[in-house]
Amino acid sequence: MLEIKDLHVHYGAIHALKGISLTVDDGELVSLIGANGAGKTTTLHTISGLLTASSGEVLLDGENIQKIPANTIIQKGMAHVPEGRHVFTRMTVEENLRMGAYIIRDQKRIADNLEKVYGHFPRLKERRRQLAGTLSGGEQQMLATGRALMTDPKILLMDEPSMGLSPILVKEIFSIIQTLHESGITILLVEQNAKMALGVSDRAYVLETGKISMEGSAAELAADDRVRKAYLGA
Repeated sequence: MLEIKDLHVHYGAIHALKGISLTVDDGELVSLIGANGAGKTTTLHTISGLLTASSGEVLLDGENIQKIPANTIIQKGMAHVPEGRHVFTRMTVEENLRMGAYIIRDQKRIADNLEKVYGHFPRLKERRRQLAGTLSGGEQQMLATGRALMTDPKILLMDEPSMGLSPILVKEIFSIIQTLHESGITILLVEQNAKMALGVSDRAYVLETGKISMEGSAAELAADDRVRKAYLGA
């Protein structure tokens, strides 16, 4: 479904991504783990069209989308849950969700997608008239994820969904991610909490200073001494 080939990204003189390659197959949950500053968010921003690569390819269902505008990439079936959630704080929960469906003109489809999102996140339905800015951090993360799901994406990019959340809410968010995966949604997850990410993923990549240093099944990486010492506190 998603294939990244030899991707290079520069911020001026800074070489942020140094020829990374990765794949996400249909129905998979793949994690990209690494320390702060490794290039994880840059990778997602480049995939979803928010940044332009210096060279390399981003293929979605075999089509190179690297030079396609971000709003067109959404129409091709990719949705991005940004780091920091970025909900519209002065709009209600339901208004936020409907904003996620701005590319859809069919009102019945929007209503159907809204009910699907409420099925995944019953708490959002309870708070649908509440201003998003008054939600807890965990509820805002649910809202940001639900907003991305409003387009029925082929693949969901998730950037640091556990950031800033309490341990209890982190477990809840990862339980939701696992449920989304089990429902058939393809996910590329960027996450600094390697233990939680590997616990829900099929496969994973380790990104270090702009390069993929390791890849394999989640179980293999979780058992690798290098990963355990560097990212799992073992």
